[in-house]
Amino acid sequence: TRTGLPRILDKSLPGFCGAVLAGGSSSRMGRDKAVIEYDGQPLLTHSVLALASAGASEVFVVGRQAREILGTPAIPDLFPGEGPLGGVISALTHSCEPIVAFMPCDLTNANPLSVTKSLAALGSADVAVPVVEGHRQWVHAVFRTTALDSLREQFSAGARSLRAGVSELRLVEVPGGEALWFRDADLPSDLL
Repeated sequence: TRTGLPRILDKSLPGFCGAVLAGGSSSRMGRDKAVIEYDGQPLLTHSVLALASAGASEVFVVGRQAREILGTPAIPDLFPGEGPLGGVISALTHSCEPIVAFMPCDLTNANPLSVTKSLAALGSADVAVPVVEGHRQWVHAVFRTTALDSLREQFSAGARSLRAGVSELRLVEVPGGEALWFRDADLPSDLL
């Protein structure tokens, strides 16, 4: 790939699309995080390239007024301003594959291994979520599109967080990732 990330070609992993969640307001950062340059390229590009390197058949951005960002296709967030659950529902609705792997747009050290570990762990579950230092990394989860109806029901019932949205799904936790892979930039100081 363009950044030197190795392309992971593991034929035992299921086919999947990659979705970068970029629907937040970036209020703590003070400007659009997706396009802030970090380590020689916009933050969004780190996530796009990690998903592509993991083997995604397609990578797209969810949100940001559905404009193509840095050459990456974008789809509208069906529920703008309503939290990450709406972004996940939007991506699953659009998906060209039965599985979607997610990353946020503001990662400083996005790594394709975070995706492939979750894909390998998914098995028959509806969602696989990485766990680092005892915390579930919700916006790095891998979802089956068959979870869509349940997620929509939870959204209609008022859920907006992924934690609340997956309450009726079969979930598998994925241990063993490095904390650095999940480091995001919320504040200008996070870019130092």
